[in-house]
Amino acid sequence: MPEYTAIQKDFYRESGTWLSTIGIWKKCINPNLHYLYIFRKAQKHQKKSVSGMFWRLVLRHYQIKYGFQIYPETQIGEGLYLGHWGALVINPKAKIGKNCNIAQGVTIGQQNRGKNEGYPVIGDEVWIGPNAVIVGNVNIGNNVLIAPNAYVNFDVPENSMVMGNPGKIYPAENATQGYINNKLS
Repeated sequence: MPEYTAIQKDFYRESGTWLSTIGIWKKCINPNLHYLYIFRKAQKHQKKSVSGMFWRLVLRHYQIKYGFQIYPETQIGEGLYLGHWGALVINPKAKIGKNCNIAQGVTIGQQNRGKNEGYPVIGDEVWIGPNAVIVGNVNIGNNVLIAPNAYVNFDVPENSMVMGNPGKIYPAENATQGYINNKLS
């Protein structure tokens, strides 16, 4: 199996096919994929290098244009899928695993005080629905579905669903089945 780039892996999640560079550029008409392309380019280059500064400047432009606030310092695994564009905020110190889906309106942020002061760590194969909020030093396990509008400021074990505000955990072995497609192995 050939070695694929992070960009190719992100785009695979959307289409289910491995794309050439030209195929990727053609798909960049989609704001979500366009932003991911620029985001991964900015991550690839050192911050103080000429190419790094260039890609960060381009990324900043598209953060404003598309409403994504995801910084190159954010540790995000391969196979990220952004379902819709607009109003997405991810703290740069948060960590997100691979094969994750994040919908519009989501906030993944820090908590500044209390027992959960800090930043979220999100596992692999996590589906985060529209307008969900995940805050604080919490761990979200693998194979977790966070329902739309859920508020999560607590640890969530793997193989679970979280619903409501405040969120409530429901065990589910196949929590993300049918929600996370074209997974990377």
